[in-house]
Amino acid sequence: MIHGEPLGLAEVSELDFGKAGGLLPAIVQDADSGTVLMLGYMTAAALRATLQKSRVVFFSRSKGRLWEKGESSGHHLELVAVRTDCDRDCLLVSARAGGPVCHLNTQSCFGDEVPAATHPLAFLVYLEALIEERSIARAADGYTAQLLAQGNPKIAQKVGEEALELALAAVAESDDRVIDESADLIFHLLVLLRNRRLTLAAVVAALAARHAARR
Repeated sequence: MIHGEPLGLAEVSELDFGKAGGLLPAIVQDADSGTVLMLGYMTAAALRATLQKSRVVFFSRSKGRLWEKGESSGHHLELVAVRTDCDRDCLLVSARAGGPVCHLNTQSCFGDEVPAATHPLAFLVYLEALIEERSIARAADGYTAQLLAQGNPKIAQKVGEEALELALAAVAESDDRVIDESADLIFHLLVLLRNRRLTLAAVVAALAARHAARR
């Protein structure tokens, strides 16, 4: 087992489950923003199930059994990686949430407030999740839901309009105006990605792949 490297199934037996009666605390962190989503507990069986299914599975102390996050709500945690601390008795789980993580319908069990000073770009992940919520709710009085209901041609048109407005602002207007138009473009781009069932993470991965290819 290499400290800091993602765990595999073969390394589960090397963890120190005996220290806390067979349970290890598992801190779940958003894979894109770094936001702490929740704390759960895993037995060796729960960890193996997590690695095998690529979805986060805990041991529920109240139910006394393995419990896959989202098994009733549908808001699963899609696994990215699991790491252990230096003492091999605590887990850091990197995952992507399929909806609000908390049973109180907030994005995190610690509330909806995103620590922007720590993660300046974390709000984009929160906004992407909020757009996902609006797309499911389809509230008639919500701009996002209305835009999604109009379909891809209308959303694409809005992205084009916002891109043109940003280009014009960059040539002849103030920095504040450029920032405002940039915000409009990014928002409508996120709506377009959601409508196409694509993610901001996929865009970032494409950028990273291009960077790696050109080094």
